[in-house]
Amino acid sequence: MDCMSEFTHFDESGASRMVDVGGKPVTHRTAVACGRIQMNPTTLEMIQSERAKKGDVLEVARLAGIMGAKRTGDLIPLCHPIGLDSVILDFAIEGGDTVVITAETQVQARTGIEMEAMTAVAVAALTIYDMCKAVDRSMTILDVKLLKKSGGKSGDYVRVSE
Repeated sequence: MDCMSEFTHFDESGASRMVDVGGKPVTHRTAVACGRIQMNPTTLEMIQSERAKKGDVLEVARLAGIMGAKRTGDLIPLCHPIGLDSVILDFAIEGGDTVVITAETQVQARTGIEMEAMTAVAVAALTIYDMCKAVDRSMTILDVKLLKKSGGKSGDYVRVSE
């Protein structure tokens, strides 16, 4: 079997294509993704105390992540543009040097929203970097990944703990 035929975004000849979802039923779909941004402890303290010159870093990152999720179809070439029903971003502190970003997306649609959840996390992390780079260029974005998804023909997925 040709390897390209196993990927839905390529046709039998290997040409790129947008998957036809027109015949799929509309179902409730959810996705949860997470990622981390690691930084100097003093940078994290600055974020937590809201002393950044550009404002409340996590609130700006939350808005950016939501906006990123909404624009995923514009960023990922073969991703269907879909109207999201809900995007929720949460932040948690891990140790003294890491912000954990979690995004949950929901929609009634013919196609999944895993890409929207992961894009929300990535854009939020990039926004944190952008807002804090003047004081810490060593920040590192890590482990953007899908944790779980539900809905659609392929059913549910839950990442096994690592």
